[in-house]
Amino acid sequence: MREVEIIGFKRANLGKAEASKIREEGNVPGVLYGGDEVIHFYAPAIQFRAALYTDQACFIKVNIEGHETRAIVQETQWHPVSETLLHVDLLELHVGKPVKMNIPVRTVGVAPGVAAGGTLIIKNPRLSIKALPKNMPEHIEVDVSALQMGKAIKVGALEAKDFEFLTSPIVTVVNVAIPRALRGKSEAELEEEEAAEAAEGGESEENTEG
Repeated sequence: MREVEIIGFKRANLGKAEASKIREEGNVPGVLYGGDEVIHFYAPAIQFRAALYTDQACFIKVNIEGHETRAIVQETQWHPVSETLLHVDLLELHVGKPVKMNIPVRTVGVAPGVAAGGTLIIKNPRLSIKALPKNMPEHIEVDVSALQMGKAIKVGALEAKDFEFLTSPIVTVVNVAIPRALRGKSEAELEEEEAAEAAEGGESEENTEG
């Protein structure tokens, strides 16, 4: 898992007025918890870009006036209009304690359904998982090399390696959508193909028995 370094400073005063002043100076107020004490801090807003303005997961290597630890972003608050970062909550990591994170999905392979004219759609670009920090993956690979047009891959079909999926197994991760122009024709063709395959399978069984 990649790490992003955040160097912060303890907040002497709490409250809305102080928080507003911190933001005006180009900083972001935050809270680090999960350790021996809760630390209220602030850090330059630019330092959070590599952690938050990306689709990649990461750990935070945080240093607040000599207090060094590893953490994850637990919660963020954004301005509803300007979409600027207003506040960050960090959760301290511990070696033997599992944590929950939303990990990005990465597809591998070429879906036959796409080659046939369909569109690959990632329905859920991030999945919630639980794992020890050492086992937390940077991304979750989803092999689409057998995905046909009109078909989908659900969470329950994915392999969990040293982690646990918290997202429901019935949730669709990725699917190949049928284009509107081909939708009626493709559905009919798929039904015919399935019927033909079923018939061929029956004939093969009969021949084997004979």
